[in-house]
Amino acid sequence: MTRIPCFIFLILLLSMLKAVSQEQPPPPARIQYSGDVWQFNKDIYPDGPRILGNVVMNHDSAFLYCDSAYINEGANKVIAYGNVRVKLSDTLNLYSDSLRYNGNTKIANANSNVRLIDNQTTLTTDTLVYNRMTQIAQYNYWGKIVNGNNVLVSHHGYYYTDKKEFFFQDKVILINPDYTMNSDTLMYNTMTKTAFFYGPSHIISKDKRDSIYCENGWYNTVLNVARFRNRARIYHEQTFLTGDSMYYERTSGYGQVFRKALLIDTKENILLMGNYGEIQRKEGFAYMTDSAVAVIVEKEDSLFMHSDTLRATFDTAQNIKNVFCFYKVKFFRDNLQGMCDSLTYLSRDSSMTMYHDPVIWSDSNQLSADSIKLSMRNGEADSLKLFSAAFIISKDDTGSYNQIKGRNVLAKFRNNELYKIRVLGNAQTIYFSREEDRTLIGINIALSSDMLIYLEKNQLKSITYIDKVESHLIPEKDVPLNERKLKNFRWEEKRRPLSKNDIFVW
Repeated sequence: MTRIPCFIFLILLLSMLKAVSQEQPPPPARIQYSGDVWQFNKDIYPDGPRILGNVVMNHDSAFLYCDSAYINEGANKVIAYGNVRVKLSDTLNLYSDSLRYNGNTKIANANSNVRLIDNQTTLTTDTLVYNRMTQIAQYNYWGKIVNGNNVLVSHHGYYYTDKKEFFFQDKVILINPDYTMNSDTLMYNTMTKTAFFYGPSHIISKDKRDSIYCENGWYNTVLNVARFRNRARIYHEQTFLTGDSMYYERTSGYGQVFRKALLIDTKENILLMGNYGEIQRKEGFAYMTDSAVAVIVEKEDSLFMHSDTLRATFDTAQNIKNVFCFYKVKFFRDNLQGMCDSLTYLSRDSSMTMYHDPVIWSDSNQLSADSIKLSMRNGEADSLKLFSAAFIISKDDTGSYNQIKGRNVLAKFRNNELYKIRVLGNAQTIYFSREEDRTLIGINIALSSDMLIYLEKNQLKSITYIDKVESHLIPEKDVPLNERKLKNFRWEEKRRPLSKNDIFVW
């Protein structure tokens, strides 16, 4: 059997004893106390003296002051009464009418007229538990916090004094001179004066013009800057902004919206949608990109419009005044479709002006020009103006193309159907004239200065040629194929949006 040398054994033994001694915590510090009068009565207070007048206690760098106190020397506890003050640190003081303190656990239970003051922050409640080990104060029945201009009230709350953060639960209210916050769960940092939301939360402005809702996010009450997530919504009078998440500067009215962005104007019945948006209320505009869509809402048939970028401008009441669509514009409604490179919508007269290769389809008619202005009335197409190089094409049921061309065209709608077309300047037509049974009579080729055309259910009813008229009805066999189409003929049916989803296909 191998023997361990004596000196090695002693070293091992000392190491074991040292390890055992390190595992055992030192005994808790004893509460030190002093006062004017000491009373000893084992029948009334058997565990230690009662101290009266200018009571001062010291425990592990904390000081307690009160009018009178009962000392339990064996349990290292104290019960303090009257004008109780606990100086917990250079900045943190606890006040109450009475207090129980355990020197072993370092837990204080304060009761009646409780105030916890930390620099510029004051917590007022009826009962409070403060743990000096964790530096956490807790109240369970209504508390009020005053921090600068902010007043917070909640049913339950915790104050993490080392982090300067309050955590509130159940009926949380933050009152500011400019707005009121209501939340289910909220954390508040007293240094940055920032509120963090962890449940359904509302922010309502003092004048009731603005309100914000979210279920997660933060709000800096000094800078009036916020980030909202989870069903975030901002209401401003008759407009509504929402998205998956938002950044918002309340003072300037500047905001960013990320994913599923939506701006609604309930007065003008206009919606702007996209996956990224910005709003600048002071500058008076907003814009959407990334699958951007504008919806002109009507009871019977709303108009859906897509472009690379949508920009809306506001009037003085912060309602949408104009909508500008830039690049690869397409729009759809059941009885009217169109496309162009850029477009302007004016809410005052519900008119759209289309620029750069615009095309409009109405039933079997295709209309194009250098620029087009479409005016609406009561949710229906009212009039149409084609400026420069106007061209109208209608494909009949036999596959032939009836065509109208001129410098400018003025067209009128009735019940969303074209019924009157006036061509002004260099009017030209190619029309396939047929019997009622659709038998072709001949091809009418005509020229005139102006022209007036009436339609009924998208079929030609009459044509009136005005000034310098030259018209010929020619048998089909005598008109070569290459002469059956006017110059610059372009049939764009393949690019026509046939549904709301088609507006994204260019």
